[in-house]
Amino acid sequence: MSKIKIDSALYERVKAIAEKAGYPGPDEFIVHMIEKELAVLESAENDATVTERLKGLGYLE
Repeated sequence: MSKIKIDSALYERVKAIAEKAGYPGPDEFIVHMIEKELAVLESAENDATVTERLKGLGYLE
């Protein structure tokens, strides 16, 4: 597993929120947030692809 570096002030914020939200620790919270954001971005990318295909087929203008 790779490790990333983040600013200590940001890490403290993450640590506090992770604790309040009931995560076992900051690492789990960070992984969850990254996975969530990736899903949003991947969905947007897929939506754009579908839209382009529908335009190509003449279903959308």
